[in-house]
Amino acid sequence: MITNYRDLVVWQKAMDLVTFAYRLARELPASELYGLRSQIQRAAVSIPANIAEGQGRDQKDKAGTIWETISDTYPSRRAR
Repeated sequence: MITNYRDLVVWQKAMDLVTFAYRLARELPASELYGLRSQIQRAAVSIPANIAEGQGRDQKDKAGTIWETISDTYPSRRAR
């Protein structure tokens, strides 16, 4: 039974992605500290955050949250 967002498998997998993204970001050169490294970390963190936020919404609002989460995974495409 799902009692909160932490019980959602998708949220758990998103948290695994956050861990991976932070490890990956550490491998980038120091010159990317405030550039690509920060962007990777912020994009990864936004996914589980949006899932958790969407879990607390009404059913009709959840579709919008899903699309918001998907769009947050592509921040570098907006910058081009």
